[in-house]
Amino acid sequence: MNVLHFAADHWKDGLEIVLLTVAIYYTWRFFKGTPGANVLIGLVVLFLAVMLLSQLLGLTVIGSIFESLSKVLVIAMVIIFQPELRRGLAALGGHRMFFAANQSRETLELVREITFDLANRQLGALIAIERGQNIEGFAESGVKIDCALSTELAVSIFFPKTPLHDGGIIIRNDRIVSAACIFPITQRADLDRALGLRHRAALGLTEESDAIVIVVSEETGIVSICHRGLIERSFDPESFDHRLAELFTLKDEPDSKQLAGKGAVAGARRHSVVGHPSEPGNDRLAF
Repeated sequence: MNVLHFAADHWKDGLEIVLLTVAIYYTWRFFKGTPGANVLIGLVVLFLAVMLLSQLLGLTVIGSIFESLSKVLVIAMVIIFQPELRRGLAALGGHRMFFAANQSRETLELVREITFDLANRQLGALIAIERGQNIEGFAESGVKIDCALSTELAVSIFFPKTPLHDGGIIIRNDRIVSAACIFPITQRADLDRALGLRHRAALGLTEESDAIVIVVSEETGIVSICHRGLIERSFDPESFDHRLAELFTLKDEPDSKQLAGKGAVAGARRHSVVGHPSEPGNDRLAF
């Protein structure tokens, strides 16, 4: 009975502890691997050390100064961690529970045909497919073309030394809305050094939107799919088609820690972007 009375009297305290623990865990998980991670650790260590010393040694002036500073810490955090907060809010706002995928099966089959035609020709490519979240802001960074999607057009765009071959294209429904688009480069510090600008740009866009970005390596023709800040590599046409169908039918997607070695897609070697050595023989993946 005493246990029941204690639980009845303090269940709110337990709930607060659980919520704070979850919040701290996911905050650290979110910042881990970003440029702001070391800054966050430094701020926390400094703040805790000063407050502890002021309490133990009775340094009332220093304690009151830091107590006053803590009131403006929220504003300082917003300024210091603006890129990370922007990425996190964009990911939350672009969560698939708020948006529905909008690509037809015919469009995805045409994307597969285009992707592997480019891969066979070893033409480097960066192809973003819009899902529920509008990415018009990134489309405006390129050249508006608004034309029907076709293999011939894609090859013409990504052929070396053509005016539009640098940057990426954005596909909305069955149309290419823009070419030579500039995508944000991911700022993650824990990526494989073998990943070049094209792959980092693909990851950057998927960190700030729910878009699916396809990357074709210029040197080896290796096909990769980026989504939700993750990269999956070395697809063949069958596994590529299967994976796109999964992503656009809103099936449950695997956690990043479960991607490596997962056998749901036959023929594909799927990797989390963190902590995996580069595969032998891979190209340098630069533009």
